[in-house]
Amino acid sequence: MSSDTALIGVAPPQVRFYPERADRDPQWLDELGESALRALSQPLRATSAPFRVWYDLLRINRISRRLRELSDADFEDEIRRARVRLRRDMLSNRSIWLGIALTRETTFRTLGLRHHGVQVRGALAMLRGSLIEMDTGEGKTITAALAAATAALAGIPTHVITVNNYLAERDANTLSQIYERLGLRIGVILEDMKPDDRRQVYRADIVYASNTEIAFDYLRDRITFGREGPRGTRAKLRRVAQPMATENPVMRGLSFAIVDEADSVLVDEARTPLIISRQSDPEAEAVWTRVALDIAQALERGKDFIVIGDERRLRLTDRGRTTIGKIAAGRSGIWESPIRREEVISQALSVLYIFKNGEQYLVNDGKVQIIDEYTGRLQPDRSWSDGLHQLVEAKENVEITGQNLVMARMTYQRFFRRYMQLSGMTGTAREVKGELHSVFGLATVRIPPHRRSRLRFRRPRVFRKTSQKWKFVAQEVAREVSLRRPVLIGTRSVAASREVSAALELAGLAHEVLNAETVAESARIIADAGKTGRITVATNMAGRGVDIALEDEVVKAGGLHVILTERHDAGRIDRQLAGRCARRGEPGSFSTVLSLEDPLLDVIEAPVLKTLAQLPYITIGLRLRLFDRAQKRAEKVHARARRDLVRQDRRLNQLLSFAGGME
Repeated sequence: MSSDTALIGVAPPQVRFYPERADRDPQWLDELGESALRALSQPLRATSAPFRVWYDLLRINRISRRLRELSDADFEDEIRRARVRLRRDMLSNRSIWLGIALTRETTFRTLGLRHHGVQVRGALAMLRGSLIEMDTGEGKTITAALAAATAALAGIPTHVITVNNYLAERDANTLSQIYERLGLRIGVILEDMKPDDRRQVYRADIVYASNTEIAFDYLRDRITFGREGPRGTRAKLRRVAQPMATENPVMRGLSFAIVDEADSVLVDEARTPLIISRQSDPEAEAVWTRVALDIAQALERGKDFIVIGDERRLRLTDRGRTTIGKIAAGRSGIWESPIRREEVISQALSVLYIFKNGEQYLVNDGKVQIIDEYTGRLQPDRSWSDGLHQLVEAKENVEITGQNLVMARMTYQRFFRRYMQLSGMTGTAREVKGELHSVFGLATVRIPPHRRSRLRFRRPRVFRKTSQKWKFVAQEVAREVSLRRPVLIGTRSVAASREVSAALELAGLAHEVLNAETVAESARIIADAGKTGRITVATNMAGRGVDIALEDEVVKAGGLHVILTERHDAGRIDRQLAGRCARRGEPGSFSTVLSLEDPLLDVIEAPVLKTLAQLPYITIGLRLRLFDRAQKRAEKVHARARRDLVRQDRRLNQLLSFAGGME
């Protein structure tokens, strides 16, 4: 959908200026009281919830039967009457019943699809401020349409937030006919849009956007408002004196959000703060980065510094600090401060010993581009802070860019808590439901599948050597392809996708590779991945939000076969890959093939267990226990990083409150 056709329908409703929820930073006593209240009320909610859902479905089905009998002309009249009623009553129970039934019938009359009862249950939960967990392939996209359309019909500006721009545009195009027939405007925020174009899109009733685009638009608005925010005197005077000024905010506030793949957006992405910055002088950056790498290369591993594998960081020793001081003696600038020079050298050591091309980043067209470890996609507009990005550029001998100096900063946790009403959906929430509730106040509601899953899990394999793993993968792929089944091979990094590609070429197996290097061809590769005998090697790009359509012959042959070749830091990502097969009641199979040389095992220090695991007669159970331990360790490290970020965010906001906060 292009920017000039991103709006469909009639004029938007008038709402109060920039609605958003005030910051709430509860102290430990408040959190303790909330936890106790939840514990006391949970049994009552658990008992009453099934009856409430049953009654809701009864009323919605009754309205649906009435709407089904209407002619097209009468149905259009019903839509017009319903719009008036929903604007008047907002999101009351009766409005929710009517809005869902109306959208359900509109979907059938435009797309020929009728929502199942479980999808209606999902929409009900989201409209009441919950996060739903639905199995992959159960139709979360069309479930979101029920909730988004109902809220928009009630006059509430609605944001549907996805993990990337491709999914935002795809979902908006898929559902635009439904919204248009309901008289709603739909907008899509695209990457290269100018501020004026974005402002027009945000006037739509329903806006689709990636979490990155929408969060940075909000942060830019905060800069426009100044430190007082949208309720401040400066913002009020600007609206009176310059109602049409181009520096006015682009958004209409934060009213209602539906977050797709909510665990990815609210948990995985939440480890990185949102930062708007200006650039420093690239020539000056080039000077100190070269010096820093030279000093770092002169240090001795194990004596001057120690690499801590489980946390993927390193620590300088006393000898290392002394050595740095001697080498830096006589230099000016940052090298005169012991604290600053030790920070810089620690970062340089990280670049040399932890950051690897093809894993954390990729050198593309002479530029260092970050790889999102959860989605596998390149992030060309992002850069690491505090000089880390410039050090990587110096290491790779590419043009060194200016360092981003912070102008405004905000965490995802603080941003999403500012929505007046927040909801979401994902296929993998149970592992982090406690964190989602404590940070965002989101209760997780499990939605049962419409059809029983036909996914078959095969016995895991763990080899001692990586070469043995790739050889077995090639054999398994050849066997499945001989049965006329397509195969999807999931890898953790670009480097690993290259390795498995080489193994398949050696075995004479034609295949496609989908990673950050082939992102331009992603739509075609995914469209072909479900065809007979097709082999696709993919990073996480073939995970969340990807629906691989199968040919009829493939379904008869047993469906898509998925091979996981590396476990990720979070088990949720492994489950997302498994969800690419056996969707909507189709058949499918999933196998796990690992090796004791996989990078995940680097995060734990268990030399005895690792040595035992290498013995040929050790059971598969012990080897898998190593991976379980490593995965749990990595998940704890990431969870601690998110908690620390939230605490730091609260402390900074309190310390800077006299100046209006961090924004």
